[in-house]
Amino acid sequence: MDDASASQQGLGLTLSFDETARAVLARNSATAGAAPIDEGWLRAALAEHGWGELRVLPDAVAELLTRYHAGQAFEALRVAEAVDASLSVTLSDDHMLAQLTLVPAEGGTPVSSESVLARLNELGVQHGVDHAVLAEALAAGQAENLIVARGRAPEDGKDGALEPCQSQARSRSPRVSENGQVDYRDLGDIVVVHPGDALMRRVAPTAGTPGRTLTGDTLAAQAGKAVMFGMDLPGTRLSADDPDLLVAAITGQPVMRPDGMSVEPVLAIESVDMASGNIRFEGSVKIKGDVGAGMSVTATGDIEVGGVVELATLEAGGSVAVRGGIIGGLGRKDGKRSGAPCVRAAVNVEAGYAQNAHIEAGDCIVIEDTAVQCELIAANHIVVGRKHRGCLIGGHHQATLSLTAKEVGSPQRIATVIEIGVNPAMHRQMLELAKARDAKETQLLDVSKLLALARQQPGRLPEATVDKARQTAAAIAAAIADLREQFEELNRKVGLAMGARVIATTKLHEAVEVRLGERHFRVPREYEACAIGLDRDGTLGLLAVDEEAWH
Repeated sequence: MDDASASQQGLGLTLSFDETARAVLARNSATAGAAPIDEGWLRAALAEHGWGELRVLPDAVAELLTRYHAGQAFEALRVAEAVDASLSVTLSDDHMLAQLTLVPAEGGTPVSSESVLARLNELGVQHGVDHAVLAEALAAGQAENLIVARGRAPEDGKDGALEPCQSQARSRSPRVSENGQVDYRDLGDIVVVHPGDALMRRVAPTAGTPGRTLTGDTLAAQAGKAVMFGMDLPGTRLSADDPDLLVAAITGQPVMRPDGMSVEPVLAIESVDMASGNIRFEGSVKIKGDVGAGMSVTATGDIEVGGVVELATLEAGGSVAVRGGIIGGLGRKDGKRSGAPCVRAAVNVEAGYAQNAHIEAGDCIVIEDTAVQCELIAANHIVVGRKHRGCLIGGHHQATLSLTAKEVGSPQRIATVIEIGVNPAMHRQMLELAKARDAKETQLLDVSKLLALARQQPGRLPEATVDKARQTAAAIAAAIADLREQFEELNRKVGLAMGARVIATTKLHEAVEVRLGERHFRVPREYEACAIGLDRDGTLGLLAVDEEAWH
């Protein structure tokens, strides 16, 4: 279109803003020679007059263009109008959230903070308005389901707790992470407490903090649960001045338990030899020197040896720590006879090195340096070379969850057999726990029937009988809960066992044989760092070593 034609566009057409109607009105005088116009021209004309933000009415624009091009005159045709912004506020069903929706203005009045607050007030909102979020939304001029107010949720109280005062006390329940790894800690010296020493404090539960809905309703908080000291904590008593403080009643070693702490007496001797005789002790034993050939040490607690154990037997109800090495009788003519030297612990065994030794642990075995021609049997993990060379050479070994060494086997292809996976004893224990749980549940049912009779027929049974029945029911219920917890923990370990691994962090030699149930794998040649376990197809074979598992 040339300049002359452009100048003829809109001839006879006038636009004006009606303050009362808050709209733009178009008039046409049907001037001859007017050039054609379109919607774009009309919108540009509106913008030129400062009405570009108004809402354009499509039907009116279409009518205007039709009548204009037909040369028809018209008066006060409404083509655009000012539209105010609108708002809506909704409350959630629980009255904990208020959501704001803003529809922006089109040439009209924007929503004010006062109008939003007034609407919130109409809905009964008493507190919890987020003024910063509201201001940001108003500045933007639009929002959709924006949360502008929140109620205060109740904060439940914290459960009571048993907090140890003896932080160095050795736990009888080693912690196992979700991926089956164990925190291997230096056992250190045995901690000794004396009568009256503080052992553990019982912390009371808290009541919690009530919540409040936006409309002012109070939401109750759940109080924490109280925890009690166990009834059977040998070597301890409650403080006479503070019933929440557990103190030592005897001199001995503090041992952490799930329901408190006990104190086991400690026997400290220089060495075990012909002069001392064999040792049998109800508690823990600390031996400064060696345990000589043919000697035995039996303890219900831990056994700690500062020197070497040679051709001797150690049996502990807790853990065994040998700072030197363990030298056994495997390979000797009498090495397999009943009563041959061995080391057994209900929890962990830790030693500097092991040679021709038979070692059993209810949890983990850790050999700091090397293990040569040994029998290592651990319910969970075996680690060889935590700090030093880490060579596992020859022998027959069993670990339910993992065996880790820096070097497994030897260049001389010495036969080394390793069994990993589910421990049959674990399955037997699960069956025994289930049987014991079922028996307790039957007992609880019988006692519950007696209590039900007492409620239905008051006075029929002596009050002493009813009280005793209540105490019995509570004790049985606690025993059932404990059995269930033990069963679930064993069940978790069985699941972990299917992911059992043999891990060589530096080298795996030929002639190493690994067994997992009915599956067998014999290492055909030498490999660098790698692992052996079940792959995704359930085949026992080589896997990439998990460096994180070692570190």
